[in-house]
Amino acid sequence: MRIAMFDYIVTADNAIGKCDLAILAALCNEHEFTVFSARFDNPRPEQIRWVRVPAPQRPLVLLFVAFHLLAPLCYAWHYFWYRMRFDVVQIIESNILFGDISYSHFCHRAFLDQHWKGIGAHGWRGMVRWLDHRFHSLVEPWVYRRVKRIVAPSQGLCRELTSAFALAGEKMRVLANPVDLDGLRAPAEFDRRAFRENLGWAPEDVVFAFVALGHYERKGLALLLGALRIAGAKDSRLKAIVVGGSGSGIAPYRECAAKSGLNGRLKFVETQKDVRPYLWAADALTLPSYYEVFPLVALEAAAAGLPLLVTPLNGVEEFLRDGENGLLMQRNVPGVSDGIARFAGMSVEARRSMGRRAQMDVKRYGLAEFVSGWSRVYSEGSLRAG
Repeated sequence: MRIAMFDYIVTADNAIGKCDLAILAALCNEHEFTVFSARFDNPRPEQIRWVRVPAPQRPLVLLFVAFHLLAPLCYAWHYFWYRMRFDVVQIIESNILFGDISYSHFCHRAFLDQHWKGIGAHGWRGMVRWLDHRFHSLVEPWVYRRVKRIVAPSQGLCRELTSAFALAGEKMRVLANPVDLDGLRAPAEFDRRAFRENLGWAPEDVVFAFVALGHYERKGLALLLGALRIAGAKDSRLKAIVVGGSGSGIAPYRECAAKSGLNGRLKFVETQKDVRPYLWAADALTLPSYYEVFPLVALEAAAAGLPLLVTPLNGVEEFLRDGENGLLMQRNVPGVSDGIARFAGMSVEARRSMGRRAQMDVKRYGLAEFVSGWSRVYSEGSLRAG
C-alpha cells in the first residue's frame, strides 16, 4: 500500500513526530511511505521517500498557515513528477484540508471552549498561541467531516472529538502512543547518587521533575512554582527541576522563581537530547497540566520508575491509580502543594514501591501494541482509494 504522511515535524524530539517515526520504522517493509514535512529524521532513507515542505517552523500559527498552502503544492508536484497515486493520505489533526486518516492529538475547539480562559496566557506569545488554536478550530469541522478514520491516543480525546463533531464518533479508533519500555529503564551503571550530587541535591532531598518542551501555561508550571513555595516553606527537602524549553520561554518563570525565593529549590535545564538521566535522578514526575491529550512524558516517567503526581488528564485517567502508582492532585496551587507534601511525607520505601508499581503498569503501552494497531487501521478496506 502506498501511504502519504503529512506532518509538520517528524523528529524524535517532537511528541507526534516520535509516534510517526515508530510507525514508519516498523511498517516501512509492509507499506510504501512518502513523508511530506518541513523537517524529517528519516529512519530508513533507502525505503522512505521524503518531500520537504518549505514551511517556517516558528511560530506555530505561521507553520499551520504555510503548511496548508505549501503541502498541497508539494503533493501535486510529486504526483505530476512521479505519476504516483496514493492509496491512503494520512494527516495530523487538521494540518491539510484533505486526507483519509486524521491522526489527532488535540481538540482545539474543546481546548478553547473549556480551558483557554483559565490558563492566563498573556502578551504576544499568548496571542500567537490563541491564533494557532483558533485557526485549527476553524478548520477542524471541515476535516473531520471528510476523513474516513480518526485515530486518537486516548479515550478522553475520543470523547471530546465525538462531542464537538457529530460525525466523528463512528470514525474513531483509539491507539495509545508507544512507550520505549526498555530504553527508559535505568541501566545498572547509572550512578544516581553522583548525578544528584552534581545538581546540588542532597541524598535526603525529595526531587520532582517537570518535563515539557514549551506551553508552560498549559502545562501548569505556574501551579508548580506556587505549590513549591508553599510546601517548601514547611519542608526544606523539597526540590524541583524543570527540563525542556528555550531560554525565552523559561525566562519569565526564572524571574518568578527568583522573586518567590525558589532559586535554591528550583533548577531550569533547557531542552536536552536525552532527558532520561533527569528522570532517573528524580523521585517523582509532577504534571499539574490544564489540558493534555496523551501526556507521553508521564508514561515515559513511569517507565523510568517514577511515581506520577498529576491532575485529572486525558490519557492518564486510563493509567493512574491514586495511592498505588501515583497521586491525583487538584488543579490549583493548594491542591498541587498538598500532593507534593503528601508524597514527601511517605517513607522512602513507599515512594520507591509506588515507582515500581508505575513501571509495571506501563508495560501495556509498548511498541508492539502500537504497531499492530496501526497495521489494523491500514488494513481496513474502507481506507483504500476507489
